[in-house]
Amino acid sequence: MTSPQRLTASGGPADAQEQLIVRAFVTTLHSAVRAVRLYPIENIAVQKAVTELMSAVERVAATDGQCGMRRVGDYLFVNETRLRLTLDNFTAVTSLMGLLNETGLGGFTVVGPAALRDWMVLLGFLQSPPPELLTRDPIGEIDAYVRQRQVSCFQFLPVVEESDQQEAALDAKERAQQTYARSLAVTRDIMTSARMGRSVGLKRVKRAVQGIVDAILTDPASLIGLTTLREFDEYTFVHSVNVSILSVALGRRLGLRKVQLLDLGLAALLHDMGKSRIPLEVLNKRGAFDGNERAFMQSHTWQGVLAIFSMPTGSERPWRAMTTAYEHHMRIDMSGYPRPLRSRDLMLFTKIISVADGFDAATSRRVYQNAPWSPADVLQGMRDDPRHGVDPVVVKAFINMMGVYPVGTLVVLDSSAMAIVMAANPDPTALSRPLVRLITDARGNRLLDSHTYDLTSRDASGQFERTIIRTEDAKRYGINLSDYFS
Repeated sequence: MTSPQRLTASGGPADAQEQLIVRAFVTTLHSAVRAVRLYPIENIAVQKAVTELMSAVERVAATDGQCGMRRVGDYLFVNETRLRLTLDNFTAVTSLMGLLNETGLGGFTVVGPAALRDWMVLLGFLQSPPPELLTRDPIGEIDAYVRQRQVSCFQFLPVVEESDQQEAALDAKERAQQTYARSLAVTRDIMTSARMGRSVGLKRVKRAVQGIVDAILTDPASLIGLTTLREFDEYTFVHSVNVSILSVALGRRLGLRKVQLLDLGLAALLHDMGKSRIPLEVLNKRGAFDGNERAFMQSHTWQGVLAIFSMPTGSERPWRAMTTAYEHHMRIDMSGYPRPLRSRDLMLFTKIISVADGFDAATSRRVYQNAPWSPADVLQGMRDDPRHGVDPVVVKAFINMMGVYPVGTLVVLDSSAMAIVMAANPDPTALSRPLVRLITDARGNRLLDSHTYDLTSRDASGQFERTIIRTEDAKRYGINLSDYFS
């Protein structure tokens, strides 16, 4: 493994082929950790996952002469190559970074022939480290742990802090992806820790929210585009990050100042904190809840207040976050839950978060919702159906921000070509004419077109060159919308 100085300096984009090789290693490592977590080691799924991992390690070693993975700040390196974060690998990257953070490791290098059993020992440790080993000397303890099991082919590495050079080397799109991944890792960490009864301070959370706010203030389209990623297996964490992004963007649209946006983003990121106190068998249940299960789920609002209150925060507690955690399912007519004991007006933060929460939840696939609504239908429902219980003024601002066709909507143009909405039109009078990217021609053939088209463009006769005639379900055509935002 290279020195920390070399790693920190190697922030430039890697060769495409090298990226494919290191990406395969990271994704197969993540798959193997998950397999070991879900099944006994004798299971064929575990054997297959670890065999694929060993093949990926061999490919990395054949290219670089060795195979090692290290976390440097908020980045993941395989040997000297910084893994370029994309939407098809960010779940694996953030999950592995979370595991390294939990164990106190900076990473590991394969220093000798690693057999299937050797990997089983390491993977078993990573997915469920014995609490008594997580001391001030994690490397020494972990090394002793694996050597007691006759495993000596891994060298464990210390944590390396990030440098400003890494951040400067990122382009706008990758910087947004890094912000998103960092926020997801933090959210997973605080909710997992809360479920296990461990205390987590707000410092890392506030840093993640700072990144979201900065990105929204400088390049909102890139970060909002990432909310089209709705990872089913990690719905709770992804949902919290999406709600924070959409809330901050909406707060900016409503004219909130930066310091207010920071408070809003924090409240949005923590709005479902109470779910860390809900039994997993209830949280992940497929099908309808019975009375007790519904009561458990609805308790996540006031449980969220207690969870946030118990977080070490220093001298000032996040009272707005506690309030919005309690209020975000109440609805403006108080017909939601929990039912208030006396009349009250919802906070502006609650009204904003409720709109963002409802939009992302309705457009996501969950254990009890296999057929999410289209973004355009959700906006129409929020606007026209008072049973949703959201503030109409805030909804109007949200539609003005997202456009009639929100980011990530698959649309059919009057030419019969299909396109994906990449951003709302900056012209506030052109809500129905967003910026789109063509993905098929008129006959349905896939295009490799990377251009973004403004649907307000007109031809020589003054007619619009392209017009949306309807929306479509991307899954019906086998289109992964997230691929177009990486």
